[in-house]
Amino acid sequence: MVHVLSSRVLLRPMDPERSRAFYGEALGLEIYREFGTGPERGTVYFLGGGFLEVSGRSETPPAPGLQLWLQVADVAAAHKELTARRVEVLRPPKKEPWGLVEMWIADPDGLKIVIVEVPADHPLRYRPGV
Repeated sequence: MVHVLSSRVLLRPMDPERSRAFYGEALGLEIYREFGTGPERGTVYFLGGGFLEVSGRSETPPAPGLQLWLQVADVAAAHKELTARRVEVLRPPKKEPWGLVEMWIADPDGLKIVIVEVPADHPLRYRPGV
């Protein structure tokens, strides 16, 4: 078994500056570290239990099947904050048949991001013996 010590998603945006503005300013992700110089320099953001690295450059948008899942404590508050920051909301918060409350946005390259709230009574929060 591979013993994973840390993890991160590597994102190669079409326009690195635009993506850094989106993730750092619009979404408000905190910076873990930065490296390199110039327009393709790297910025690594905290992403809950992992990291999101925005570095390099791509000539094409991400594959349509790639999506980010970001869990927040209060999706209604996230919706209010993101709309105030002028982030386009593709779909406002909605309770899904599987019990999660989801809101959908996209980054500047069209990468779909689901912002998720796990309600207190959802099975994902089940803790045996508690």
